[in-house]
Amino acid sequence: MKYGFITVAAAVPAVKVADTDYNVREMESLIAQAEGKGVEIICFPELGLTGYSCQDLFREQLLLDKMEDALVQLIDFTRMLDIIVIAGIPVVAGDILLNCAVVIQHGGIIGIVPKTYLPNYNEFYEKRWFASAQDLRDTVVYLAGSPVTLSSNPKIFRTMSGVCFGVEICEDVWSPIPPSNNLALAGADIIFNLSASNEIAGKHYYLKSLLAQQSARTMSGYVYSGCGYGESTQDVVYGGNAMIFENGKMLCEGKRFSITPQLQISQIDIELLRAERRMNTTFINSQRKASAEIVDTKPVDSKDFRLMRDINPWPFIPSSDEMTETCEEILNIQTAGLMKRLSHTNSSKVVVGISGGLDSTLALLVCVRAFDRLKLCRRGIIGVTMPGFGTTNRTHNNATNLMASLGVTSREISITKSVLQHFEDIDHDVNIHDVTYENSQARERTQILMDLANKTDALVIGTGDLSELALGWATYNGDHMSMYGVNGGVPKTLIRYLVKYIAITDVDSLSKATLLDIIDTPISPELIPADEHGDIKQKTEDLVGPYELHDFFLYYFLRFGFRPSKIYMLAEHAFNGTHAEAGRYDGETIKYWLKIFCRRFFNQQFKRSCLPDGPKVGSVSLSPRGDWRMPSDASSAIWMKECEEL
Repeated sequence: MKYGFITVAAAVPAVKVADTDYNVREMESLIAQAEGKGVEIICFPELGLTGYSCQDLFREQLLLDKMEDALVQLIDFTRMLDIIVIAGIPVVAGDILLNCAVVIQHGGIIGIVPKTYLPNYNEFYEKRWFASAQDLRDTVVYLAGSPVTLSSNPKIFRTMSGVCFGVEICEDVWSPIPPSNNLALAGADIIFNLSASNEIAGKHYYLKSLLAQQSARTMSGYVYSGCGYGESTQDVVYGGNAMIFENGKMLCEGKRFSITPQLQISQIDIELLRAERRMNTTFINSQRKASAEIVDTKPVDSKDFRLMRDINPWPFIPSSDEMTETCEEILNIQTAGLMKRLSHTNSSKVVVGISGGLDSTLALLVCVRAFDRLKLCRRGIIGVTMPGFGTTNRTHNNATNLMASLGVTSREISITKSVLQHFEDIDHDVNIHDVTYENSQARERTQILMDLANKTDALVIGTGDLSELALGWATYNGDHMSMYGVNGGVPKTLIRYLVKYIAITDVDSLSKATLLDIIDTPISPELIPADEHGDIKQKTEDLVGPYELHDFFLYYFLRFGFRPSKIYMLAEHAFNGTHAEAGRYDGETIKYWLKIFCRRFFNQQFKRSCLPDGPKVGSVSLSPRGDWRMPSDASSAIWMKECEEL
């Protein structure tokens, strides 16, 4: 395991019913391929050495003997390999026959797990041949020439890197209380399922939903390998399902009804799963009565790590097929939050500063939605544009045009005279464009909005977003402050998508044209005078870094508590991978901005400690009353040190 990732595989070999020699050769071929690709644990289908559909042949001693010969061959094949193999076999235990999973490594049997729930309805007749683990009394059996203890007690296998996994077999996961519930609560990070589920119309979609939910419920990795081509089609057909999940998300899926063997490989992030469990107190409380026997696997040689899975450069952005539903949901959360605040304060007016940038645009659009749903006149939305030293014609025109097309009240109040007077009062040279020069403008704008709200009996709506909060990219007691911040839970990369979604689906043609130009405008606080062509000179991403990088850092830092070295590795993979639309950043660039992120995140916590109210819209929030409670004087030393050592 490296960076918390473990490489696993779901294998579906070709099979011939009752031909154990053929079956073991097919399994060995897939094991060799998997070992060559760095797989650490591989799982095969239920009763894979004999074939699942042997029916009454399971009563034949010759088949059982030949299975054992094949098992000896399989065990010997793994002698010089590090890979852990989980295979399906029938096991005789005294007077009963059990449907089992055998765990093999380095030429030995690590353990055996018998199936608990045997389907005996419709097309299934397993109780005709097999007994349940619940019928088993602890016993020692001689299998492949070695004594092995068989027990009905739950088993968790622990690798030398500390990864814990459990095994259940097919019907087990369909039961009301799957064994994987107890295994996960007792510490299993991954569940492997050896299966033989036949195909009928509609069942596959139900199966995927079932496995995704079980993975999510147990906060585990879930590796599923089902019987495929070569099983008997006398009455049913087996599709050969191979699927790998992580905390409810499918990582990879094989092709059903394939006539060639399949090897689905993915990497499960154990650190991510454990971080989820630590944060979820319900999961922790459920662990009180969970128990399992721990079985240690054998040590292995460390291998070079290569990340195999795809990493999304924009973790906050919904996929294209979810875009409409997710955008509507986020906008509804923002709108509902503002509606409640307006109703509670008995307000029919709001004041919002409109800069012609993305954040204030989204805030204005949310205000319009809230007023429309409350059946309030849009004229109660007082949009205020406050041109200053750095305001450009482009942003000013976009601000005034948008307010006009949306039908809200528009006010223009220049801050130039008042800020110049303020500079004179505090003896600041107007030609020195330092932090005082910039923050004086931001605070003047906030004072105007607050006083105007008092005058009109309105609420000041904040426009700052989640990314700015993370970086502290706001003037303390300036744009940092409002009476309700509708964008506080929305990262910058997502705001662009929300505005574009509204432009395409929910506004008139004039508003649409303005919104699309706002999307294309460089992000800027416009606190420094424009260049000689009247264009924006002060570009935020030149100063603080690319927001797509910072949002990536923010997601993995907050959501899972990943350390800088892992975030760096993921970012290198994400921004130099298959996503052509993403920016391309070399390692040095990522390292530079990651250092900036860590430094600013710690240094700027004091601004988040007194954050205005606002709705949480996603899995990450920086509210000091909810998701993120951090001392303002916490040291960033160990994070910065790791950044330096990247």
